[in-house]
Amino acid sequence: MNKNPLLFSSGLPPFDQIKPEHIVPALTELLATANKQIDIFEANITNDFIPTWKNLIAPIDDIERPVFRAWGPVGHLVGVMNSDEIRAAYEGVQPEIVKFGLRTAQSKGIYDALLKLKNGSEWAGLIAPRQRIVDRNILVMKLSGVGLEGQKKIRYNEVAQELAAIKTKYSNNALDSTKSWSMVLTKKDEIDGLPEFAVAFASQEHNRTTKSSTSTPENGPWRFTQDAPSVIPFMENSKRRDLREKMYRARIGIASTGDFDNTPIINKILSLKQEQSKLLGFNTFAEQSLASKMADNVQAVDRLLEELLSASWSGAQKEHADLELYAKEKGFKEKLLEWDVAYYSERLKEEQYQYSEDELRPYFPITKVLDGMFSLVRKIFSIRVESADGEAPVWHPDVRYFKIFDVTSNQQIASFYLDPFARSGVKRAGAWMDDCIQRRKEGTILDLPVAHLVCNGTPPLGNKPGLMSFNEINTLFHEFGHGLQHMLTVVDDAGASGINGVEWDAVELASQFMENWLYHQPLLRSISGHVDTNTPLPEVYVTKILAARNFRAASGMLRQLQLGMTDIELHHRFDANSKDTAHDVFIRIAARTSVLPPRPENRFLCNFSHIFAGGYSAGYYSYKWAEVLSADAFSAFEEAGLDNDKAIEETGTRYRNTVLAMGGGTHPMDVFKKFRGREPSTKALLQHSGLISK
Repeated sequence: MNKNPLLFSSGLPPFDQIKPEHIVPALTELLATANKQIDIFEANITNDFIPTWKNLIAPIDDIERPVFRAWGPVGHLVGVMNSDEIRAAYEGVQPEIVKFGLRTAQSKGIYDALLKLKNGSEWAGLIAPRQRIVDRNILVMKLSGVGLEGQKKIRYNEVAQELAAIKTKYSNNALDSTKSWSMVLTKKDEIDGLPEFAVAFASQEHNRTTKSSTSTPENGPWRFTQDAPSVIPFMENSKRRDLREKMYRARIGIASTGDFDNTPIINKILSLKQEQSKLLGFNTFAEQSLASKMADNVQAVDRLLEELLSASWSGAQKEHADLELYAKEKGFKEKLLEWDVAYYSERLKEEQYQYSEDELRPYFPITKVLDGMFSLVRKIFSIRVESADGEAPVWHPDVRYFKIFDVTSNQQIASFYLDPFARSGVKRAGAWMDDCIQRRKEGTILDLPVAHLVCNGTPPLGNKPGLMSFNEINTLFHEFGHGLQHMLTVVDDAGASGINGVEWDAVELASQFMENWLYHQPLLRSISGHVDTNTPLPEVYVTKILAARNFRAASGMLRQLQLGMTDIELHHRFDANSKDTAHDVFIRIAARTSVLPPRPENRFLCNFSHIFAGGYSAGYYSYKWAEVLSADAFSAFEEAGLDNDKAIEETGTRYRNTVLAMGGGTHPMDVFKKFRGREPSTKALLQHSGLISK
């Protein structure tokens, strides 16, 4: 066992050595040790025990850390290098991980000691982040069933195990269903309208899956999938309406039939959550979820979503009417349906603004985008990002490693992995930031934070670097924003460093904030350089991108509101045991939030991993809640003057010292007010979206 790479005690995980067969033995050993240590620790919490930070919080952290230091890389590999073997190992040990988490979260001795610490003489002397950690632990333990006894506690724990297993099943079904579908085209008229990069990618995908070199971009065959670099350009550009329909129907049917059907799993998840909440004394899971968020209650969430719906609805109606008229003018005689919207939207955008997304890609090789992004954060946050490829073990050759230095002190303060490209069938969809190592200081030893930044961008084709779409750049900036909050924290206690302990509906502030910079002219030039000539993006394109910022913005707003409202409805007003189904709820909400009537066969919920397998259950509204914060935060830079370097540096320093530095150690509303000098307003978001005038 001493050679098991998952038993590493410090530093970066040895990703290049970890194999599926290491997982169960390592976690079994670590859990056995931790459980024994918890037994001893609980035995020492007697009536005369006087809890302090040093003898209560720190020892618990020391006990739990080895387990989660090993479990973290395992969960990460499940997301980025999935296989049958790693799944089996993960699922084999997951019940014991859940059991261990419940064991500590439901410890009456530890809970009573936390309450005693909060009411004791040391409390007033604890720094604010440590008080927040104690308060957070008390709340988490309450929400984990520490107050339950007898059959209620037994049932709560059964539900927790069931939920963990069934969420994993949901996620696996979504990945497997996506992987199982492809559309192989062999005739040139079938790829009519598709940009060169999409055709080349489809050719490369065919050769990758067949392990051959039989396909060429010119002659095919071409393999299209439901992965973002494939499906998005196809839906936006294919002239073959029948094939767009085929692609669209496959997309809304992911994980909804056969062996990968998530339909019964959705109902089971909702039913179990409902049962869990009632065991804890809540009326609904949404009430349970909001107990640990910024929003005071469901009514506050409803008010925000309804306000944004009201502001967006008439604009979206006009956008759709304009699109129908445009399609008709172009000779389209059918009724505009879901598989037509993206196609005609792109054509209308190209005509209005005189450019296509395909024209932009050569100007955005990922290497140039990264250089420009790193120059931006140096300017506004006084940090320097340096490549450190080869200095850290990685899980795939595409993965890069970077270090971050403070410019003033020239000291390293953090590092991060970047996994930028899609890997069909082994990497889950979407993009995310996760922590690899949390900032923690013990005595004179300081663990610097390390982040995972994961995207699903278009991979390199031939001998060229990955060429990014504007949407892929937006995603990269978004995830880097998350990473900055994790990496630029100055909180030394892991429980409140970075995004740890930040209320969930404020977590998207830092990520969405970074997206705003993409509509600043100097930034657009700095992240661009033609792949062949290194020529910056011509000014004419810069102007057009800025002009197109709010193209169909109201329709985009409605889509996010649709998802947020569906989430709250399912977790607050929906009865999982009623005759209605979750799909009925989705269609009903879609009818209110979509100008184009929803298709009754739409099974999007079967692939809505954010709320069924991720952390956004009764929290998807957070994207809009935090977007209010992020837009208002960016407006501080606009007010300072985006071309005023000194003012931007001063505002950036204030932003870094509050939003990025304070982490979960201060309530996000207090953090925002420290930065902005007041509470947030929806005005900036509505202005940035073009829904009200400035």
